Amino acid sequence: MSGAVVMDGLNGRSNPFMKLDQGDKIQAYYMWVDGSGENLRGKTRTLDSVPDSPDDLPWWNFDGSSTNQSLGKNSDVLLKPVAIFKDPFRGGDNILVLCETYGPDDEPHPTNPRHECIENMEKAAELEPWFGIEQEYTLFDAHNKEVYCWPRYGFPGPQGPYYCGIGADRIKGRKVVEAHYRACLYAGVMIGGSNAEVMPSQWEYQVGPCSGVDMGDHLWVSRYILHRVAEEFNVCVSLDPKPIDGDWNGAGCHTNVSTKPMREEGGMEHIMVAIEKMEAKHKEHIEAYDPSGGKDNARRLTGAHETASINEFSYGVAHRGASIRIPRSVEKDGYGYLEDRRPSSNMDPYVVCNRIIKTIAIDED
Repeated sequence: MSGAVVMDGLNGRSNPFMKLDQGDKIQAYYMWVDGSGENLRGKTRTLDSVPDSPDDLPWWNFDGSSTNQSLGKNSDVLLKPVAIFKDPFRGGDNILVLCETYGPDDEPHPTNPRHECIENMEKAAELEPWFGIEQEYTLFDAHNKEVYCWPRYGFPGPQGPYYCGIGADRIKGRKVVEAHYRACLYAGVMIGGSNAEVMPSQWEYQVGPCSGVDMGDHLWVSRYILHRVAEEFNVCVSLDPKPIDGDWNGAGCHTNVSTKPMREEGGMEHIMVAIEKMEAKHKEHIEAYDPSGGKDNARRLTGAHETASINEFSYGVAHRGASIRIPRSVEKDGYGYLEDRRPSSNMDPYVVCNRIIKTIAIDED
């Protein structure tokens, strides 16, 4: 069994206990989305062997009264394993297990949007929907709850030099970002890239392209890895869509989507049809694009700071102030994908991808 890759915080020393032999046992970290729709929970159990698939793993349960998912008198919520990833923190054959939540009647729990997402992705299977999500986030100091490495009093210089920047005067938290990137690659997450964002101590990474419900699986696991890596550096990760009031950019989760007809010659026609359908369902999308029914996004989608107004739908080629952006390369080629810039950084990818597919591929009427 190979050694673990856990690092002991900023000093970079390996945790000596993680090098101890664990015999023929496997540690499986079961994780799930709690009742908030934006936070992950998890716990570990020991397995006797390495599973070949999620179907080989036992169902488990947890106390839903502590996660806003049940009442104390009937608190057990069931965990159904649905995806397996390598564990970058424990190393070896240890695994991360993403789970769906089920009620005592063995029916999907009301806080389980993955189940409906799968159903609609299957209905749209002939269209082969692909997604790619750009996750923005902000680093905060775990001690004083201030934005990571911002001045103790006052603010840093105005936005401009930080986006994709280089240098200690412009970039804060790169060690966290690089550790997260490498840990995602190790785990098998479809991470596609990363970059510093417009606000100092704000970052972005991209996940995808992924097919159907896999997009939600990979994004949720990437978020877990991000929070766990940040623990090692005593830093907190915020997915708040407007973490700092004032003249600072918010944080989104721009969602790129395409179907097979969009990706083929003449695909621009199908892209425009999809945009028209999304305009007709703008209200429904806004309600689905953050866990608070649009209230979180109302602080971000103001029409400023590279956002469209939450009250108006718009689209444009290479327009980062629009609801939907058509990349310049897509206009040139005549086919490709569209970017929905409305989803907030704390959105649930199962809910967002499901809402998009329901709009562009399924006759809801």
